[in-house]
Amino acid sequence: MVIGSLPKPDWVAELIGQQTRGLVSTAEANRLLDDAIPSVIRMQERAGLDYISDGELRRENYGRVFADKVGGFVREQAKRGRWTLQAIVIDQLERRGPIVADEAEFLRRHTDRKITVALPTPSTIADLMWHPQRSADAYPTREAFAHACVPILREEIEHLAVLGVNAIQLDEPLLHRLVRPGMYDLFGKLEATVDLAVETVNMVTEGFEELFITVHLCHAHGIEQVEEDPVSAALMGRAVSEMRADRLAMEFNSQMAQELQVLADYPADKLLGLGVIHPSCSEVETPEVVVERAQRALAFIDKERLVLNPDCGLSTRGADCTYTKLAAMCEGAERLRQMY
Repeated sequence: MVIGSLPKPDWVAELIGQQTRGLVSTAEANRLLDDAIPSVIRMQERAGLDYISDGELRRENYGRVFADKVGGFVREQAKRGRWTLQAIVIDQLERRGPIVADEAEFLRRHTDRKITVALPTPSTIADLMWHPQRSADAYPTREAFAHACVPILREEIEHLAVLGVNAIQLDEPLLHRLVRPGMYDLFGKLEATVDLAVETVNMVTEGFEELFITVHLCHAHGIEQVEEDPVSAALMGRAVSEMRADRLAMEFNSQMAQELQVLADYPADKLLGLGVIHPSCSEVETPEVVVERAQRALAFIDKERLVLNPDCGLSTRGADCTYTKLAAMCEGAERLRQMY
């Protein structure tokens, strides 16, 4: 499986930027993207993936897609600690139509393989778009805003289920908070931040037992080694154990990720989406490397519970590099099937 995002050609990135700024209509952008996205689908099919994404080519950002489709947001920059927000909630949320279901419908029509579609989690949306001053009139706390996102996301998941989406991914990038809590724990105690992530993911997934739901945890790739924090490792372990999902897609190709995500403690009730492709490295992994990385995990995880994926999205890589990385991952998976 892919995580979701794939490289945008320069003209597509420019088009999405102009659409975001109101310089190109949504109808015109979609007309052009309807021709671009099938080539991304064919690339994944050619690489050998079992689950296909549309590369999130229609999205300016994996999280701000929520702000683009739901009422209550303003597009402006605002500083919040070390972060600069690009969109801010300033009014009560209002569902105005599909968030990603229209993307999923197009994807479903253009491949006969299984498809995967991603949505941000409530706490991710709050991380990216709640401001203590600008958002206070609508939602006085980050927690209140995160909870308000839950019913809107649940309604979107219901639409995705009707469309026949095979895997629904919730993006919850916890690791960037856990790796450097002094920098990223902007809302108080780190434990409370993790509590909110677990609570709201479980609120979103409750009652959808018939769907295949993944939670994606990542964002330590590219971060230099820092001193291991036992508290952070324990919090990650609790999040992994308590989140209600069928599969967790996790990063394993940075030292910090390996220290925070201990395979020996991985819960027995979930599939493991093992990161075997490094998105921040331009060097292309070989099928042999993929097999080796998977075999390390097989010392702890039954083969029936192991799924291969990149650590994160591949939007920062070039198209040719992305194809060769994904093809190597799929060839490695085929070798593992033959071996086991």
